[in-house]
Amino acid sequence: MRLSNFFLNTLKEKPSEAQVISHQLMLRSGMIKQNIAGIYTWLPIGLIVLRKIANIVRKNMNKYGMIELLMPCIQSIDLWKESGRGEYCGKETLKILDRHDNELIFSPTCEELITDIFRSSIKSYKSLPKILYNIQWKFRDEIRPRFGVLRCREFLMKDAYSFDIDKESAEKTYNLVYDAYYSTFKEIGVKVVPVRADNGAIGGDMSHEFHVIAENGESNIFYDKAFLGEVSVDSARKLYAAAEEKHTETNNTDIVSSKGIEVGHIFNFGTKYSESMKSFVSDSTGSSIAPEMGSYGIGVSRMVAAIIEASHDEKGIIWPKSVAPFKFSLINIHPQDESVTKFADELYEKMLNLNIEVLYDDTKERAGSKFATHDLIGIPYHIIVGKEKFAENLIELKDRKTQKSKIVSVENFDNIIRSDNIEF
Repeated sequence: MRLSNFFLNTLKEKPSEAQVISHQLMLRSGMIKQNIAGIYTWLPIGLIVLRKIANIVRKNMNKYGMIELLMPCIQSIDLWKESGRGEYCGKETLKILDRHDNELIFSPTCEELITDIFRSSIKSYKSLPKILYNIQWKFRDEIRPRFGVLRCREFLMKDAYSFDIDKESAEKTYNLVYDAYYSTFKEIGVKVVPVRADNGAIGGDMSHEFHVIAENGESNIFYDKAFLGEVSVDSARKLYAAAEEKHTETNNTDIVSSKGIEVGHIFNFGTKYSESMKSFVSDSTGSSIAPEMGSYGIGVSRMVAAIIEASHDEKGIIWPKSVAPFKFSLINIHPQDESVTKFADELYEKMLNLNIEVLYDDTKERAGSKFATHDLIGIPYHIIVGKEKFAENLIELKDRKTQKSKIVSVENFDNIIRSDNIEF
C-alpha cells in the first residue's frame, strides 16, 4: 500500500481526553476515532490489526475442533426472561423497542441465544460434545466508559459455548479450551497469566481469566514469578495464579503481584441455562437430561489495546509481527530525486509480487517526520532508501523494537524480506 493513497491521519500531540498509553497511541496513530463516549470507528490501520487478531483467534478455535457460526447483535429479551436473567437486565443492557413494541436487547452475551439454537437442533447425546463460537460485536452500556477500547461500550468479542453430556466430559472440554486460549495468545504474541477467578453473574464453578500484565490494568493479580519467563501450557496449570478475590496469602516467596488486563475468560456453569430453558437431550438409556454448559470469551478489540499497553516505547507502538498492520515500512527519504524514487518504486513492486505486506512511504514529507510516523505506528521493520546508500546499491534496514539498523546490499534484498526473523 502506498502511503500517499492510504487513509492515515496521525497526531503529533497527546490527545487531552486519553488517560492511558494505549488510548493515546491508538488515537495518535490513526487507528480509531471516537464517535460518542465508548463507541469508536475503527480506521483502516486499526481495522487491519483487529482483523489479524480475529483471524488468529478463529484459526486456533477451528484447530481445537470448535465450530463457528454468526449470531445476531440484536436478540429478543424473551429468551432472557425464559432463562431467569431478564430481571438482571439493568442499565448496562441496551434495550430497544421495535415498531411492534417487541422488547429487544443489543447482545452483551449469548448464553440464552445459543441454548435456544442448541435445543432446536440437538436431541441426542451422540451429537455431543459440541463447542460453538461466534465473533461478533457486543454492547454494554458502561456507566463510565474510559481508557479507549479497554473499557468501551461497543466491542468485538469471540464468545464460545460448550455442551457436554456429563461433568467429566465438561471438564475435558474446559481443559481443551484452556489449551486453545493459551495457544491463541502465544501466537498473537502476548504473554498471559491464567488466574483462577469468579464466574460473576453467569454462575458456575470452574473459572479462569487470562490477563496481560500491564501497569494500566484494572485488576490485581497474584502469580508465580515463573510466568514472567516462558511457560508451557502444562506448567501453567501447575503454577499458582489467582485473581484478587481468589487469592490466599502464602509463605511462598515466588508469588508476585501486578496489574493485569483481562483479555479472556473461561468458565463452566453446569446446567443453569439448559435446565431453565428446557434444553434436553436423550442419554444412552433414553432418559432426558440437561447438558452441562460452559462459556468462553476473548476480547478481540480489547486485545489490541492490551498489546499496546504491554508493548510500546517513547516513540510509539511496537507490534508483534503476527498482528502488525504491515511487516515492512518502505521509506523513501529523497522522493524529489527521480533515480531514488524509481529505485524505491521497483523495490515496492517486487515486494508486492512476493506478497509481502508493505506500507510504502512515497509522500513528500521530510525524513524526520517520516521516521517519527513509522515509529509511531509500530511496523516491525523499516527499509530506508536514500541517495547516499542508493549510489552504492545499498539500503538501510531498521528493527523497530530494538532501533538497531544495518546496511544490506540490494542483491540480498529478496532473502531478507522473505525471512520470518531478521537478525541485526
